[in-house]
Amino acid sequence: MLTPNQQKKPKYIPFGYKLMLTYLVFVIIPVIAIGFFSHSMYQDSIRKQTSSNIQGTLLQIRDNIEYKMGDVERVSSMLYQDYSLITQLRNYDEGWDSYERTTKIIMPKFDIAVDATGVNIAMYLFLANDSLPEVYLGSFKKDNPDRLERNYNLYHLKRIKDKSWYRNFPKEEYGGTMLWEQVERDNEFNRISLLRRLVDNVTPLSLKEIGFMRLSVNIEELFQSLDYRKIGEGSILAIKDENGKVMYQSGILSSDFSYDTIEDKRYMSIKETMRGPSWELVAYVPMTIMERDSAKVRLFVILICFLCLIVFTIAGMFISRYFSIRVTKIVSVLNAFREGDLHKRMGYKGKDEFSQIALALNEMGHNIDQLIEQVYVTQIEKREAELESLQAQINPHFLYNTLSSISRLAKFGQIDKLQRMVLDLAKFYRLSLNEGRTVIPVRSELEQAQAYVDIQTTRFGDAVTIYYDIDPEIIKYVTVKLILQPFIENAFEHAWFGNTIHLRIVGKWEDNNIIFKIIDDGIGMSPKLIKEIFDPVEGLNTGYGIRNVNSRIQLHFGSQYGVTIGSRPGMGSTVQIVIPAQLPEKTS
Repeated sequence: MLTPNQQKKPKYIPFGYKLMLTYLVFVIIPVIAIGFFSHSMYQDSIRKQTSSNIQGTLLQIRDNIEYKMGDVERVSSMLYQDYSLITQLRNYDEGWDSYERTTKIIMPKFDIAVDATGVNIAMYLFLANDSLPEVYLGSFKKDNPDRLERNYNLYHLKRIKDKSWYRNFPKEEYGGTMLWEQVERDNEFNRISLLRRLVDNVTPLSLKEIGFMRLSVNIEELFQSLDYRKIGEGSILAIKDENGKVMYQSGILSSDFSYDTIEDKRYMSIKETMRGPSWELVAYVPMTIMERDSAKVRLFVILICFLCLIVFTIAGMFISRYFSIRVTKIVSVLNAFREGDLHKRMGYKGKDEFSQIALALNEMGHNIDQLIEQVYVTQIEKREAELESLQAQINPHFLYNTLSSISRLAKFGQIDKLQRMVLDLAKFYRLSLNEGRTVIPVRSELEQAQAYVDIQTTRFGDAVTIYYDIDPEIIKYVTVKLILQPFIENAFEHAWFGNTIHLRIVGKWEDNNIIFKIIDDGIGMSPKLIKEIFDPVEGLNTGYGIRNVNSRIQLHFGSQYGVTIGSRPGMGSTVQIVIPAQLPEKTS
């Protein structure tokens, strides 16, 4: 109990106030000043500089996209301006000559064109010359352009005569008429196609259509360089077509973002027009990114932080030394407590929080040490008493059943069987004693079970068949004694289904556990009966021996071990016993 002097509230500045004052003086005031002056002095320069940087990034992105588009257009120009190819396409000879022209001249040129670019294109060629055969993969109506990448299909031009995109294609101007558009299944597969005619250029003033090209490209690949991360987190990059429709975007839209209505105070839009098709490259940049990118603000903050660091270091050398010595002692005592050393103590002079903490920790260590010792001794005594009680309950139960069998043998004058049973009973109890030990070797447990089986074999004769399947590896481990015999006895007493019974006793090592199984082909048990065994109804004593074994195992090894039963009426039962694989303790 505390004395009146200890109970009297000491007069000192609390530790929390000391930290708060230090934080206000050395952190909050400089940060507020930095934020206010940097915002008022550099906001305009931030916008101009960031806008210039983003404009340069957009130009680079535009050039990359136009390069890929130009690469695809270059492939179309290879075919468009190939005079020898045009000559072959306007030749209408049929038969073998048509096949030979297609395979040896026309198709190799298409192969070269497809491989002449680093872009994965799917090429569709529609030829006006019906004498040339169609060569294509898949189905025209349900084609998959993704599978056709780096390949091509040859069709007759009449297949697209009724397509709106073909009918509405602009009038041909030699070398310059081409169009980027999503046609057929491009939208479904997130692709876009370059559309262009193949013309007979013998007479440039009177161009005649001899075919049509469609070069389909994956939008993700075409606009791969369109990455919002080049601008900054929170920004959005988009490509719009000539109608203002967004063809592709990079960046995650916030719930309140709209391409039509954008708050100027929150976003700044920067646009760049494509040189080919009338597309527009647009960047929507949050104002926060522009503020982060300001070199002047960065320099200003670094200088202020450096000055603050010098001040904090000088002041911290004195303040931290004052507090760290005391905190270190507290931490060392707490670490000792955590490691189990409850005898370590500390002392402080003065009347502040540290002296109060030291006093409380010293008292706590003393009290916990005494409490742990009391609880530990009590738990050991309780556990040993419970094990002895459960063990004492199993032996009278077995002895009663065995003496009853001996009585019946004596009554009917079966002297030889009576003698063998008495000898086996003596062997069983000799093994049960085990010098009073509760934990015994697995070998002894199996010998004890064998002694009991010999008793029952004497009793029932040829009506009983026993099979053993024991892994020799488990012999070296230990177990709680008398866990197999009660289940073997239960099978002999309750599992008969006819005039014979077969038992199989299994012992194996699995996942660092020892698993025993007692399997019979008897009458079996219903799910209701199994439930009553482990969760008995008040007034009933069903499965007392099973619960006894289960309780002893869990009491000694833990609740994750114990007994489980699987059974189907009329088909037999399987009792599984799981214990940890523990080696015997070495005696000194």
